[in-house]
Amino acid sequence: MSIERHELSTEGLRAAVLTYGAALQSLEVDGVNVVLGLEDPEDYRTRSRYFGAVVGRYGNRIAGGRFTLDGTTHQLPVNNGGNSLHGGVDGFDKRLWQVTSASGSAVTLELVSPDGDQGYPGTLTASVTYTLADRALRLDYRATTDAPTVLNLTNHTYFNLAGGGDVLGHVLQMDAEHYLPVDDGKIPTGETAPVKGTGFDFTEPRPIAGWEDHCFVLDGGIRVVEPVSGRVMEVSTTEPGVQFYAGGMLDGVATPYGRHAGFCLETQHFPDSPNQAHFPSTVLRPGETFTSTTVYRFPA
Repeated sequence: MSIERHELSTEGLRAAVLTYGAALQSLEVDGVNVVLGLEDPEDYRTRSRYFGAVVGRYGNRIAGGRFTLDGTTHQLPVNNGGNSLHGGVDGFDKRLWQVTSASGSAVTLELVSPDGDQGYPGTLTASVTYTLADRALRLDYRATTDAPTVLNLTNHTYFNLAGGGDVLGHVLQMDAEHYLPVDDGKIPTGETAPVKGTGFDFTEPRPIAGWEDHCFVLDGGIRVVEPVSGRVMEVSTTEPGVQFYAGGMLDGVATPYGRHAGFCLETQHFPDSPNQAHFPSTVLRPGETFTSTTVYRFPA
């Protein structure tokens, strides 16, 4: 099936959303595109590094691709050093979503993931709504299931507030007093560690520099400033954490973008939560409705 492209606009902002991966292809702020995307939608099938996509059924990593739910162990495909990453080999980023409603400033896309899809139990119906309003991009997620399952939806947009070059000079501030230490496979150790006195402390503004890839425990919002243009992005979310990734695996070969051409702020529940009982639960049961909202605001 062909990939559809839907354009949204409001005062100061324009966006394009694809049905492939429910991906944000572009986001223009006062005429400057501030996200990484591929010009030809068909390239998302072969050249994407999750550019702008909604990832699931479980964003981030699950150790060994294995978890136990209600006494039953489920094995997922492993696609990241022996672990399962972003839903597995054929995650939600590689699916054609269906548009269920669209207007000039909003679009809703839906995906039905059948029981056993990538090893996950239960038939899951998930949706995401992109809305432009008040100089902000709002993402609203919703999901239901017919059997107990685990779920961690997030968006994998790479931002570059300068519209080009690298992002190492962008200045980041996060209301996050703790982060999740990880092992060599980037699986959380289970500890929730304070950022004070470490290189993980973004409670005061500082450049991204050579930052790589960690999950932070959010106490409030996030603010990013591109100092040359003065462009600002403020992020708020209902999620308990954010994976901050500085694009270090972009190589300029498989995709048009080189190292650190963009950064990701993937608002989400914590990695490997199904195997870490003291983390906020990612279990979704029949009769429950998962909802989550993240807002990216660009003050004038």
